Amino acid sequence: MSATIIVTGAKGRMGSTIAGLVQEDPDLTLAAVVERPGTVEELQGYDCLVSSDLDDVLTKLPGAVVIDFTAPESTIRSAKACAAHGNPLVAGTTGLTVEQQKVMEESAASAPIFWAPNMSVGVNVLLKVLPQLVELLGEAYDMEMVELHHNKKKDAPSGTALKLAECLAEARGWKLSDTGTYCREGIIGARPEKEIGVQTIRGGDVVGVHTVYFLGPGERIEVTHQAHSRETFAQGALRAAKWIVNQAPGKLYSMADMLV
Repeated sequence: MSATIIVTGAKGRMGSTIAGLVQEDPDLTLAAVVERPGTVEELQGYDCLVSSDLDDVLTKLPGAVVIDFTAPESTIRSAKACAAHGNPLVAGTTGLTVEQQKVMEESAASAPIFWAPNMSVGVNVLLKVLPQLVELLGEAYDMEMVELHHNKKKDAPSGTALKLAECLAEARGWKLSDTGTYCREGIIGARPEKEIGVQTIRGGDVVGVHTVYFLGPGERIEVTHQAHSRETFAQGALRAAKWIVNQAPGKLYSMADMLV
């Protein structure tokens, strides 16, 4: 399915990767790139519309899909702009607060909006498989997670780690808000049975590694997903962009909807 694409944050690591892959895809057209005021001149190498004003771009490109992997505040602005103009949005930004997620849901009432904190097909398959492991192994197995990312990542734990942990908690009938533990230090006593530990490591240029541990009597199972390149997430976003153009407003779409 062909689609016309607008990439916001096109100077960033993910934005530039996405823009480059759009240009290589025969089914996609890079129609515009958007950046913050004062940095637009750095995008002049693109053979398309270059702007710092997404609202203005959307008036010129009705129906074009906006792809946004920026920061929570700017992604929310993109969602509101897309809702106002009716343009589809594919967002992969992590670190959104509960309130910001609610804004995404409200915006999805007026425009087709797709949001996934991780666009990797592999991670989203994990979200379907992990509940089966939780059920089959039973409550004798403690659940823990370690996530590793590059030293430029701003949010912790990662959005993917939180999504995976939420998946584990729901499979046990728990709420992550009640059972998630993100730091251990000092004499804290024995590990509670009703707990999911999520530990964060930051360093180097690691794209992303998530390992889920099931630790039981006499054995453990480790399930690891490693992202080798940012192109993994970019390709997921392009797949979502091709899919979202055929969807109607009314709900906040996710990878689970696309991978049915």
